[in-house]
Amino acid sequence: MNCYSCSPADGNYSFQRNANLYNNNDGDKCAPFVKIVSCKTDLCIEKFRKQQKRNIEAEILKVGEAKNTCIVFTYQELVAATNNFNPMCLVGEGGFGRVYKGYIDSIDQVVAVKQLDRNGNQGSREFFAEVLMLSLVQHQNLVNLIGYCVEGEQRILVYEYMPNGSLENHFLDLLPDKEPLDWTTRMKIAAGAVKGLEYLHDVADPPVIFRDFKASNILLDSEFNPKLSDFGLAKLGPTGGKDHVSTRVMGTYGYCAPEYVKTGQLTKMSDVYSFGVMFLELITGRSAIDQSRATEEQNLIRWVCSTHKISFLINFYLLIAGKAIVKGQEKFTLMADPLLEGKYPLKGLFQALAVAAMCIQEEANMRPIIGDVVTALEYLAKPDIDIVEKSAKEASIKNYRFVNSVKGGSVNGIRGL
Repeated sequence: MNCYSCSPADGNYSFQRNANLYNNNDGDKCAPFVKIVSCKTDLCIEKFRKQQKRNIEAEILKVGEAKNTCIVFTYQELVAATNNFNPMCLVGEGGFGRVYKGYIDSIDQVVAVKQLDRNGNQGSREFFAEVLMLSLVQHQNLVNLIGYCVEGEQRILVYEYMPNGSLENHFLDLLPDKEPLDWTTRMKIAAGAVKGLEYLHDVADPPVIFRDFKASNILLDSEFNPKLSDFGLAKLGPTGGKDHVSTRVMGTYGYCAPEYVKTGQLTKMSDVYSFGVMFLELITGRSAIDQSRATEEQNLIRWVCSTHKISFLINFYLLIAGKAIVKGQEKFTLMADPLLEGKYPLKGLFQALAVAAMCIQEEANMRPIIGDVVTALEYLAKPDIDIVEKSAKEASIKNYRFVNSVKGGSVNGIRGL
C-alpha cells in the first residue's frame, strides 16, 4: 500500500494533532525493564523520556554490549510522521499491532512505525524484548531498529522501511497484478534469511534463538534482500554450557519444532526446523497451514511426509551423497510451486528439497547445524546453479560433507526411517 501523504515529496505537513497526546492512566507493568511514571507537564515528559532511555540502556548493559544506539522519539513526532496514524499509511497488521509508513523530518528518513496494541501487557512485553534484542545485534540480514517511543500507554517502535514488504506477500498472499518470485530470487531470499539466523546463533553475544521464524517475519528491501524482523518472541541463550532454554511454548502453529512443543525446551535446532518449514513453503508455494485445502493437505509437513513417505528422505540423502535418484523423481517435480511454471534447475530443486527435508527431521539431533545450511543455500543461490555438470563432483563433495555434519547421522545409516 502506498502512503503518499507521508512522503516528504508531497510537501503536505498539515498533520492533525492529537489533543490527547499523553495518556497518564497507564496500567502496564513492564518490569524489569522500565518503571512507568505518570507525567503531567511537558517538562516532566522530557525528564521521563531521558530516564526511560537510561533505564533501558542499563538493562541492555546487564545482558551484553549494545550494537545500536536508538533514538527516543516523542509521540507527537510519530503522530506527525504518520499523519496521525492515517489508515492510508497502514502497510501491515499483526497480532501485536499495526505498522505504518511514515517520514520523520528530524532524521530525513522514510520509516516503518509499529504501534503496539495497548490492550493488556503482551504489547509491552514484546516492545521491551524487541528493543533489547535489536540493541544487542547488528547484521545486514536483520532489520534495523531506529528508535522507539514510550509515553503513557503508547509503545511504538520505529524501523527502517522495507519497500517490498514481507516475503509472505510475494508467494503466499500474491495479488493478481503481482509477478511471482522466480527461482533464483527465492534461493537468494532463503540464503540471506538463514545468514541472519546464523548470526543470531553463532556470532551474537549472548546468542539469540529467534523462535518465530516464518515468511511474514522476513522483510524485503528494494532489491529483495531479506531481513529478519519481529523479535518480540526471541530468547537470549542458551549460555553457561546449556543446550536449551526452558520457556513457555510460543510461536506460530505449523512452524514450531515438535520437541519444543512437547517439552518447552527451546534450542537453536528449533530455529533450524522453522527455517525448513519456511523453505518448503518457498519451494512449493504452499502455506505451512492452509485450511482451504483438502484435509490431508492442510498441514504442509504432514502432506510432504505422508505423500512421499520414506522415499522422500532416502532419495534425497542418496542425491546429496552424489548418487542419482532411481525412482519417484516425478513426485518431487510435482512439489514445485506451479507459479514457477517449470522454470527452475531440476537438480537445484532436488537439492533444495534435500536441505528442507533434513531441517524438518523430527529428531533435533538429526538436523544440520545452521552454518552448514548457510553453505548449502549459498551454493543454491548461485545464478548458474543449473550448469551442474561442470562442477558435479565438487558439488557432491560439498553436499556429502553437509550430510555428515548432522549430529549422529550418516548417509548409510539413516536413523528414524
